[in-house]
Amino acid sequence: MDALTDEQRACLRLSLVALERELERVHEASADGAAPVELDQPIGRISRMDAIQQQRMLQANRAAMQRRLQLARAALRRFDEDEYGGCVACGEDVGFRRLEAQPEAPLCIACQSRSEQRG
Repeated sequence: MDALTDEQRACLRLSLVALERELERVHEASADGAAPVELDQPIGRISRMDAIQQQRMLQANRAAMQRRLQLARAALRRFDEDEYGGCVACGEDVGFRRLEAQPEAPLCIACQSRSEQRG
């Protein structure tokens, strides 16, 4: 399963650690903006609707960040268990180019495509 060189593994581990830290930082920094919009604020109806829309977009972004953070942490666990780089669905190599672009990727391209087609 280990088609990655030691140098590639080291580079990818550093990328994962940096990604985890950055996602944690951004997630924490965006917490205030995801708070509910107060209905008794002295702003107009359109402004309130804009505020609610912005809040929902931020909540969706935070949920996506949280999911990516979970994937990064799972990838780091796979690293510790010497299973990183293999597709969690089929066991084939994920490939360095894919992991370089998305180091938290748990699936090879073929399994990812099948997963997306199923919805």
